This record gives sequence, structure tokens and C-alpha cells, in this order.
Amino acid sequence: MSDNSNKITYFLAGASIGALVALLFAPKSGRELRGDITDATRRSIDYTSENAKALGTKASDLYATGREKATDLYSGGREKASGLLESGKGLLSEQRNRMAAAIEAGKQAYQEKKSEALALDGGDVIESDGGL
Repeated sequence: MSDNSNKITYFLAGASIGALVALLFAPKSGRELRGDITDATRRSIDYTSENAKALGTKASDLYATGREKATDLYSGGREKASGLLESGKGLLSEQRNRMAAAIEAGKQAYQEKKSEALALDGGDVIESDGGL
């Protein structure tokens, strides 16, 4: 956008200089020449003012559009992140439950094996005591 404004500025400067040179070389009286210069200056100021307003309006529109898109992207990203967070929490809870069940099963298996080992040791001791 800066490139376009530079082009417009150069165009306006060139047009103003060209109009001034044309007026200076025109065969007119001093009063008539000054009037023409004044008119050309006013037209240039009006033209520049109109273009500046149009450029300001366009910049405001672009800013509003960009802000709206950024807000939409932010909202969408926030919703996706929230969804991923909830999904992660669900997976974490599920894994926690599985882990607790596995630990409990391990404890139960340990207790069963311990009981079996004690029963075997106790049975061997009784048989050996009975044989003596």
C-alpha cells in the first residue's frame, strides 16, 4: 500500500510542476497567470484531499476486515485448543483408571501368590515334621 501512495505522490508532484511550467510559459498577463496558478493549486489540494479521504476509508476498512479475521481465527483456535484439552483430560482419566486397575490386579495377584507360597512352605514343614 505504501508503494501506491508513493506513486500517487510522485504523480501529483509531477502534475503540479507540469501545470506550473505550462502556466509560466503561457502568454498571459500577470493577474491572469496568478489566477490560473491559484486555480491549479486549489484543484490539486482538492484532488489530494479527496484521495487522502478515500485512502483513509480504505485503510479503515482493511483494518476492520483484518481485525475481524484475526478475531475469528483466535476464536477458532481457542475452541480447538479447548477441545483438545478436554480430549486429553478424558484420555488421562481413562489411563489413570486403567493404571489403578492394573495396580489393583497386581496387588491381588501378589497376595494370591504369597498365600500359595505360604501354603506350600507350611505344607512342606508339616510333612517333614510328621516324617520325623
